[in-house]
Amino acid sequence: MAKSGERTPESKTAGNLKKELRRLVLAITDDDDVRSGSFDEAFKALTALREMMDNGGHDKHQQVPEHFLCPISSEIMKDPVVLSSGQTYDRAYIQEWLNCGNLTCPQTQQVLSNTTLTPNHLVRSMIGQWCRKHGTILPQLECHEKGLITGSENNLFNMLLDMISYSFIPEKREAVRELRFLTKHNRSFRALIGENPDAITRLLSVLSVPEFSKNNEVLEDIVTIILNLSIHDHNKKIVGENHLVIPLLIEALETGSMQTRSNSAAALFSLSALDSNKSKIGELGAMQPLLDLLEHGSMTAKKDAASAIFTLCTAHENRVRAVREGAVALFLKNIMDQSLVDESLAILAILSSKREAAEELGKSGGIPCLLSIIKENSCAQNKENAVVALFSICMNDRTKLMEVSEEENLGGTISQLAQNGTSRARRKASGILERLSRTMHATYFSC
Repeated sequence: MAKSGERTPESKTAGNLKKELRRLVLAITDDDDVRSGSFDEAFKALTALREMMDNGGHDKHQQVPEHFLCPISSEIMKDPVVLSSGQTYDRAYIQEWLNCGNLTCPQTQQVLSNTTLTPNHLVRSMIGQWCRKHGTILPQLECHEKGLITGSENNLFNMLLDMISYSFIPEKREAVRELRFLTKHNRSFRALIGENPDAITRLLSVLSVPEFSKNNEVLEDIVTIILNLSIHDHNKKIVGENHLVIPLLIEALETGSMQTRSNSAAALFSLSALDSNKSKIGELGAMQPLLDLLEHGSMTAKKDAASAIFTLCTAHENRVRAVREGAVALFLKNIMDQSLVDESLAILAILSSKREAAEELGKSGGIPCLLSIIKENSCAQNKENAVVALFSICMNDRTKLMEVSEEENLGGTISQLAQNGTSRARRKASGILERLSRTMHATYFSC
């Protein structure tokens, strides 16, 4: 039993526990006649220290004030900031919350008037005072762009890369599987790629191993890891600039299993959020295999392919490639077959800005199809995309106005959209009506 006034290991601070443990270890290693009780004391001190570290580095018997803990992570805040709702959070965690598209306060569910994060210097100072008083190391500020990365995660990431580079075949395979799992479920593992500039090349080196070069499962894992990594915004440039990545994804689009092809398309979609990647993906020949996947893939794969094509076509040069590879006929067929209607209309609206695409739409039965969407589809965005494409057709070929004029005379389809559509739809519909009016007026006076 401890003497009166003597603290047991459980009641000491982390600093005192470490000193006590150091003393006991020296006593055990240096004293030939060490007493058995020293082993028990050392074990108790080590156990108490481990529990303390597991509890975030602070003594569990010293109650941390609740307002020092981040409401999201339940850990002592490293960089407390105030949200517009008035609530304080640790910057890294609330920034991640906002980056996921959330526009509410996690605690109050209040819709945020803005997403400005204001440093809470008072709470930061109070946390520092509390940590010093209780022998706890003050949490250090992190580089927030790198994500929430711990030392153990960094060590594990490097260990898995070493296994891929230097281990035997079974260990290499296990490391690839583990990286696929971790990069899917752990955001900080996705951020770690920025800490390891050669990580992508080391990861892809596994495909040069003869046992894995034709292994579809390994290819799927590698492609999926690239997809997972590309989700992290700060990785898009790193991943896209690696000279091996985009050619691998295009090859996987052409030769992989359906799941691999779907994940490859999703990775290209994610990477194409960066303008420099858009150009590179198009130049290296991704458009044709994406269109092939759109035509022959599973429904999930088709959606992934459509998303990639849409984003790529926001770059002018890729619209030219898509039209040249037969995208107009394929998307028009999708609409007529009632397949991926939303996606197909959105892409046709972009492609129709090219004269070649507008002409092909007009010659391929696009006008009745688009008019049907405007008249019957309940989605305002679909109506808008349809009239955008229709406007391009009418501006490029005045003879096509007659088909529109017939529908307008029968049901006033364009006039209704000019009154009730989205702002963009109203502008395009009004433009068509104005063109119709000028054409009819010219026809009347030419007789």
